[in-house]
Amino acid sequence: MLADLRYATRSLLKSPRFTAVAVLVMALGIGANAAMFSVVYNVLLRPLAYPRPDRIVFVQETSLRHGGMNPTAPATYTDWRDQQHVFQSIAAAEVWGASLTGAGRPEQVGGLKASASLLSVLGVPPMIGRGFLPEDEQGDGRVVLLSHGLWQRRFGGDLSIIGRSLTLNGADYRVIGVMPPEFRFPPFWALRTELWVPLVFPPQRSHDRGGRSLRVFARLKDRVSVEQAAAEMSTIARRIEQAYPETNADSGARVMPLTEVVVGQVKPALLVLLGAVAFLLLIACANVGNLLLGRASRRQKEIALRLVLGAGRWRLVRQLLVESVLLSAAGGVLGLLLAYWSVHALSASIAEASRFTLPRYQEIGIGAAVLLFTFAMSSATGILFGLVPALQCSRPDLQAALKDGGHGTSRFSRTPLGSLLVVGEVAISLTLLSGAGLMLRSFARLGAVDAGFDPRHVLTMQVVLRGSPHDVTPERRTAFYRLVLDRVAAAPGVESVSGINHLPLAGDLWTFSFLVEGRPVPAPADVPGAVFRVVFPGYFRTMRIPFVRGRDFNLHDDRSAPRVVVINEAMANRWWPRESAIGKRIRLGHEGPWYTVAGIVKNVEQRDWGASPDSEFYFSQWQDPEDIQHYLTLVVRTAGNPLAMASAIERQVWSLDRDLPIGDVLSLEQVVDRAVWQPRFSTTLLGGFASLALVLAAIGIYSVMSFDVSRRTHEIGIRMALGAKPGDVMRSVLLGGAQLAAMGAAIGLMGALALTRYMKTLLYEVSATDPVALLAAATLLGFVALAAVWLPARRATRVDPMIALRCE
Repeated sequence: MLADLRYATRSLLKSPRFTAVAVLVMALGIGANAAMFSVVYNVLLRPLAYPRPDRIVFVQETSLRHGGMNPTAPATYTDWRDQQHVFQSIAAAEVWGASLTGAGRPEQVGGLKASASLLSVLGVPPMIGRGFLPEDEQGDGRVVLLSHGLWQRRFGGDLSIIGRSLTLNGADYRVIGVMPPEFRFPPFWALRTELWVPLVFPPQRSHDRGGRSLRVFARLKDRVSVEQAAAEMSTIARRIEQAYPETNADSGARVMPLTEVVVGQVKPALLVLLGAVAFLLLIACANVGNLLLGRASRRQKEIALRLVLGAGRWRLVRQLLVESVLLSAAGGVLGLLLAYWSVHALSASIAEASRFTLPRYQEIGIGAAVLLFTFAMSSATGILFGLVPALQCSRPDLQAALKDGGHGTSRFSRTPLGSLLVVGEVAISLTLLSGAGLMLRSFARLGAVDAGFDPRHVLTMQVVLRGSPHDVTPERRTAFYRLVLDRVAAAPGVESVSGINHLPLAGDLWTFSFLVEGRPVPAPADVPGAVFRVVFPGYFRTMRIPFVRGRDFNLHDDRSAPRVVVINEAMANRWWPRESAIGKRIRLGHEGPWYTVAGIVKNVEQRDWGASPDSEFYFSQWQDPEDIQHYLTLVVRTAGNPLAMASAIERQVWSLDRDLPIGDVLSLEQVVDRAVWQPRFSTTLLGGFASLALVLAAIGIYSVMSFDVSRRTHEIGIRMALGAKPGDVMRSVLLGGAQLAAMGAAIGLMGALALTRYMKTLLYEVSATDPVALLAAATLLGFVALAAVWLPARRATRVDPMIALRCE
């Protein structure tokens, strides 16, 4: 074997151009697969970083009628906890925004209120200090666990942090522990969580069945399956529904493995991309196989001589296989370097504001599993693309090979294997191009969606008052917000400024039930809801959201004036389809005040880009100062680059109170980019794979046709000596290449029609068999194939008949 290895190395070094091209082609195929496998493995396949993660489940309230899922109310969670017998432990958590003030710059930190049992559910103890105890839930809950990242960033990894007090939302919290570096919870939903405090229910909230804000997690008992747990929780939900029909009518319970919840949304896209990159590897193998066939043809005399001198056939096969495996090994090493660079480039290319749409993105890297996968892939591909050429060239026509001198035409050179490989390359390339075309068409449709507002030149940031002296009464809070808006409006370069509770597409949605005046009061399960927004004067002007009819809020719409509301078109069309909604009245809940519809605005994208618009109503902060309690999202339209003005606007806010935390400083265009990040990610990668496949297919067609022309030099010379014109020769070569491309295209179209249906969930307003995308892919491939064939055909027309005849 060592002798074979030395011989293969010398043989490959004697053909540096062949070796370089083959290694590069394999490196592209293996590198792309290793990079994509790194993403798929770390996001989808690698177990979550908790002991026995397959035993952790997510429990959520569901609507039995509509199938939608909702957070859980405190009283419902308590019933679940007390009545269940299938969970070893169960815990609840809810988002908690924490303003960290004191030493250093004020900072808004993502926090979570969690049951004392949470760490028991997850099975992860703190790295230093202790976790929550049951008694932590009984008092005021003023203890806190820190993430490793926050501990390092804010406190320099100081081990004496345990027992120290932090000021969170104006109150002192004692640090009791620091979690390990790899601990991340929750792994979906509030991904920026950096600290945890006990979940304490005040007496008035412990019996609340309407305020649904909790997420519930549990660890299954041994020998209890997810299906058994789901059956018991459904039984408990029915008992609760019967006992409290006013609040729990139509409510069920769903139990899902935590891993499925974390990666369920991105799983289809990643699997499609993994399949696409596997096709790319097949094209690379076919390319190298063709190169090996050509190399073997040129070595026929050498192989024939060795056979005549007594070399065994299987000895030759083994030696040729060693060469192909050596090529794949070199390609694997280079491919691994390309994969390492690609993974880091991919991570760097994802904007900070968009990273949180890809779960477990922090864990993507080149680890042991990726190295093992790359080794196995390199070995398998070396055998795959080397075995058939090795078997083929180990059976030469000895008489013809020795007579031909390795330069003429023999049975081996006329084998259809090379042509079949090219047909396969074209077919796979067209399949990938069709998928990429569908994604491009879909993304173009998404890009054409009217957001309902103008995101250009708009800066957004969140100003938090929680725990500040201004957060005392609604009136004082509103007065301070007025000062903030006035101070920011005075900054140079600011065209207009306003505020809102939650930005569109920012992920936070408040939905409130409402009643329509003059309509029958529906059953509790049928009470309609709408997205609830609280805005400041000038919001619609700053966002450039047009009014369809009616008017905007004005300074006279204060607490002494009749209450008014602005609704969107979707709500107006839903409730007053054949009459004007202006002047109609609605109210929140059964006992709230009546609001008169003063204006109707255009629909805006709210939760998912391109989704059907929900009903939405806007209330004025001046008229309802209780509605925005602890924070304000500033919306600032600027004359120039909004991010360049962020520091100046922050200084304007801090001139009123230096301790105010400011967070989520983003341009509105970044907010929109985050909403379309996943389809852009899928489109970019699939388009890149398809482009690379197209290039490799072109190389394959070119190499086969070039080899064919070189082998037919004598034949072409004879034809031209007998009177054939250059045009006839060119047509003959072009026809041969066109036949290969046409066969590959026919197979590729059938493959595209069969496989693109798996992309249905990734497409927006585009059919999986969209004829425009398929036709465009076939046309593009046709032009590339024609260009690849034209160069060898042109060279064939320049053959000198006299030189060609002397070649014999």
